[in-house]
Amino acid sequence: MSDQLTPSEHMVRPAPHLVEEQSGLAVREAARRALQALRPRRISAVYLWIGFVVLFTLLKPGVYLSSVTIRLIFSEGAVTCLVALAFLVPLAAGAYDLAVGALMSTSVAIGIWIQLHTSLPPTAGALISVVACMLIGGVSGFIVVRLKVNSFIATLGVSQVLLAVVLLLSGNRQLVSSYPSSWTNLALNDVAGIPLVVIYLVVIAGVLWYVLEHTHVGRYLFAIGGNPEASRLSGVPTDRLLWGALAASGALSGLAGVIYGMRVGTFDASVGPGYLFPAVAAVFLGASQLSQRPNVWGTLIAYFALAFGVQGLALSSASAAVWSQPLFQGVSLIVAVAITTLPAIRRRVKGASAVAGASVPAASSEAGAAS
Repeated sequence: MSDQLTPSEHMVRPAPHLVEEQSGLAVREAARRALQALRPRRISAVYLWIGFVVLFTLLKPGVYLSSVTIRLIFSEGAVTCLVALAFLVPLAAGAYDLAVGALMSTSVAIGIWIQLHTSLPPTAGALISVVACMLIGGVSGFIVVRLKVNSFIATLGVSQVLLAVVLLLSGNRQLVSSYPSSWTNLALNDVAGIPLVVIYLVVIAGVLWYVLEHTHVGRYLFAIGGNPEASRLSGVPTDRLLWGALAASGALSGLAGVIYGMRVGTFDASVGPGYLFPAVAAVFLGASQLSQRPNVWGTLIAYFALAFGVQGLALSSASAAVWSQPLFQGVSLIVAVAITTLPAIRRRVKGASAVAGASVPAASSEAGAAS
């Protein structure tokens, strides 16, 4: 009698064929999500990266994927990626900070100037550089929020003012620091074969990713970027958040300048502006990856995918080292913007087709009524 099931137990225990059907549905759903995650539209930069690796490994075996080449790409790319992340923050709110390159240059100039003309330790100079850039970002925020100047124009003007400042500060000469080795080693050494600057980049990117994707601040920024007027009417402090985003952009640009100064130890007025375009290209190409909007990990993937391609061309042809980088950056920016605007174009075309389709029956019925 004990082996027999009560009526209630019969009702609770599902039939075997239902269990198998539910597990099959779960497996198919998991497979569908995995295939969606691997679609080229979501991770096209990853496939591009893999293609570059395969192609240039075949062309330059033993050189392209050497530890020296990989270390060079990631070490040099850390500063550009930080500038890209600085550009990403206000872009999430729909604003453009074209002063990120000039802010990075200003940070390098301030840090080296303090080291050459004062007795302050390098850490103090680095802190002053980052705070100064954050305040300059706050000035950009004031111009955009209070004076109602378009962010594109405002930050472009600020970048030119900063160029004048660094030229005045440096006397239009190259500044060469004499940082102690204990300071430069913080950027030149590695841990378990991983360059320290890459570790700094991953940590900063992780913090920024968490803020943008998992906090109210990040969600508000994306809401402002999507519809600022609706966000304001919903009670989101749009002006304050946009102001803060530009200040945070300045701080990240200043941090990029500090790391550059630690690695290179010299300043030239042409340094910072050269980082603007590759950073912008990485952000826009990264926006077409993963979440289909500006995002941290998509930006890093996009930059290093292009960097591996540029390095491969440079190794394959001596002349390519000159023209390959601007070519890749220009093409990637055009392609990225085209990819991001295609859905909007399709929606407009579909909407226009629907309106045209609805108007044809209405016109026919009116004509029938008139006859």
